[in-house]
Amino acid sequence: MAVARTRWWRWRRNPLRRGSDLVEAWVVLSAWVFALVGGVIAGVVAAHAIETTAERQRAGVSAVSAVLVEDAESDGPARVVADHRVWATVRWTTPDGRTHTEQARVPVGSRANSAVTVWTDDEGRITPEPLTEEESRLHGVAGGVLAAIGLGGTVLGAAWIVRLSLERRRLAEWDAEWERIDTRRGGKTG
Repeated sequence: MAVARTRWWRWRRNPLRRGSDLVEAWVVLSAWVFALVGGVIAGVVAAHAIETTAERQRAGVSAVSAVLVEDAESDGPARVVADHRVWATVRWTTPDGRTHTEQARVPVGSRANSAVTVWTDDEGRITPEPLTEEESRLHGVAGGVLAAIGLGGTVLGAAWIVRLSLERRRLAEWDAEWERIDTRRGGKTG
């Protein structure tokens, strides 16, 4: 026996549709709309914020030529170095003539008195190398996708919780209805 599938039954008038069915239909529709539209907006805003922060970071630092004070040796094979850089002491002179000596990350194997490039902020402190435009774009896209997924998931999760409470309410209504029908006939269900 083939069962006819009725689409959109919550939106049509029928004797079996309850008020909670219509509420559930609106909850699902609005949740999907808010999840999609809100996710896109959150993603765009997050991506823009990340890229703007990276641009601000790039504008606030400058590359400076420094001299390595000591050999940049690896700590040994026990420690895996991901970017092939180690901490070593470097010395550089600021445009106003002051000499600074500080620890910086330099390529492994660099020898003392060799020139290395370090990044400094406006106050002359060593900072990490800023992200390139491509890296900041990649970070922006990744952050935007995560923000969109996070907001969309939160909205759909909240809609799922609302649907669960509507389902409990619907089952309670069915229980009350069956109880009322059964007691009219003099019987007792369950």
